[in-house]
Amino acid sequence: METGINIIIIDDEAPAREIIKHYLQHYANIRIAGEADNGFDAMKLIKEHQPQLMFLDVQMPKLTGFELLELIENPPEIIFSTAYDQYAIRAFEENAVDYLLKPYSQQRFDTAMQKALTRINTGASIQTNLQSLQGIVNSQPEPLSRIAVKDRQQIYVVSMHELCYIEADGDYVKLHTNKGVFLKEKTMKYFEENLPKQQFIRIHRSFIVNVEEVAKIELYEKESYRVHLKNGVILKAGIAGYKALKEMISR
Repeated sequence: METGINIIIIDDEAPAREIIKHYLQHYANIRIAGEADNGFDAMKLIKEHQPQLMFLDVQMPKLTGFELLELIENPPEIIFSTAYDQYAIRAFEENAVDYLLKPYSQQRFDTAMQKALTRINTGASIQTNLQSLQGIVNSQPEPLSRIAVKDRQQIYVVSMHELCYIEADGDYVKLHTNKGVFLKEKTMKYFEENLPKQQFIRIHRSFIVNVEEVAKIELYEKESYRVHLKNGVILKAGIAGYKALKEMISR
């Protein structure tokens, strides 16, 4: 086993964290660098300790495990420890190091640990693994209810009613909200597919708009329209986007 392996534990339930710490007593040469009961504190731990392995719950306050993953710049290996089989089993069994479905035994825990230690010792591509894992997360069937973003050292959670519109910006998108503008490393296609379809619509290759923020639509030139938002912003809309938006507003 590699010496001095740093581990952090992230779970909002203290008994769940205690179980992991108890099972880790059987392993030499590992160090529990810290534990957190929410995603915000977890971000601080990751930055401070640069762990090689992280035990991560899915459903937590402030930030979910999914949202935390999106904000990690230098990810460690990840073992999910969760009570939600619809996320862990279906989404992560082929991509995460492993998942532990609560409650689990020492034997099941050991299986996950051996997989993680093998990856750490062989230097497997953690970033590639995370990208594959995020690809599965991105195909989640449930519409988004909020978006976690990082602006410098601050983390914000943007709710759907705060999001006015989304603008394409190269490999990123700009999330225009009533709190400001935030960059997110996602595609327009991702948001088009995962935002609530009864509230958001793509009106142009560069814009997705919150229908609740639309004040009026006007013809600009042949097969081109302008969408006026309540905050005074004016967006372009193509003919297909105009028709879809008009249909949604008229419902």
